[in-house]
Amino acid sequence: MEPFTVDVPAEAVDDLRRRLRQTRWPDAATVDDWSQGVPLDWLREVCRYWAEEYDWTDCQARLNALPQATTVVDGLPLHFLHVPSPHAGALPLVLTHGWPGSVTEFLELVGPLTEPEDPRDAFSVVVPSLPGYGWSGAPTATGWGPARTADAWAEVMRRLGYERFGAQGGDIGSFVSANLGARHPDRVVGVHLNMVVTDPPPGQTEFDEREQRALDRLRAFRTDGSAYSHQHRTRPQTLGYGLTDSPAGQAAWILEKFAAWSDCDGDPVAALGIDRLLDDVSVYWFTGTATSSARMYWEMARAPEERTPRVDVPAGVSLFPHEIFLPPRTWVQRQLTDLRTWREHDSGGHFAAMERPAELVADVRELFGPLR
Repeated sequence: MEPFTVDVPAEAVDDLRRRLRQTRWPDAATVDDWSQGVPLDWLREVCRYWAEEYDWTDCQARLNALPQATTVVDGLPLHFLHVPSPHAGALPLVLTHGWPGSVTEFLELVGPLTEPEDPRDAFSVVVPSLPGYGWSGAPTATGWGPARTADAWAEVMRRLGYERFGAQGGDIGSFVSANLGARHPDRVVGVHLNMVVTDPPPGQTEFDEREQRALDRLRAFRTDGSAYSHQHRTRPQTLGYGLTDSPAGQAAWILEKFAAWSDCDGDPVAALGIDRLLDDVSVYWFTGTATSSARMYWEMARAPEERTPRVDVPAGVSLFPHEIFLPPRTWVQRQLTDLRTWREHDSGGHFAAMERPAELVADVRELFGPLR
């Protein structure tokens, strides 16, 4: 274990601002909405703010206010936040982000989880950067999908002295967390997910209203919302050249998903705040991980079974209405066989830790309270 501090050189910040000011912009869309992609005027204003007003050092200071470390597992350096609770008996909990997320997603959760009003609700929190994301190393060979990542997380937790722990995640983090429960049931006391991807049972042809809504949502995503995923899982290297060279391109690629997947009425800046959005985009930019982060999709395409492992440890699910997938409980129970808690919320979306942190914390406490 090596202590770690985020330290982006001033020269890198200056280079970002120069590139933003020299962006070569495309022409505007022929529509006045997001149906052709990120609107030109909207992105120009975001990039103007990024170049002229955004302060990366504030995000860096908030990250560095929390203990961080790196350790090499299976040949790959892994970065993580590690915030032990001051309360005795706190349950260790590993939180895993996805794409286009980062460890910055969970900054608002750390305090409530580690230092709650009731010490019986306390967790010691570990927040790793996925392989190829943030300050973790980028794999130089194939094989780093959700299962291998889950095994690496289990080893990180062992090195931290945590033999029993819980797992929570959304997006790719949901696949990693599910694999933790499936592959390490002797150590993982429970798994909490805020995204579950599952199809109807084979052979089902008739659906009730709730099931039909889930099916329609799934079909809509596959028809109109999954082009990014297809590019990631087929040609991540080709995509990476443009995103690694153009901060405006990187911002557009990420912020389109915040607009589509968060409960924001088409304006993620108004809903989440421009600084929080740019914190996340800046992590990808300063670490140069546009390509390596996309490769996780390439890996998952070659090991689809890692997306839906059978999980027999206690599990909980939180569904927020603007999530990409909204499967009914009966479908999910085929994968999560010991489903203890199920919450369908009235607001919020894919980025639950940023959008509805209090609700997510409450749901995590509900599942893990009896499992300590």
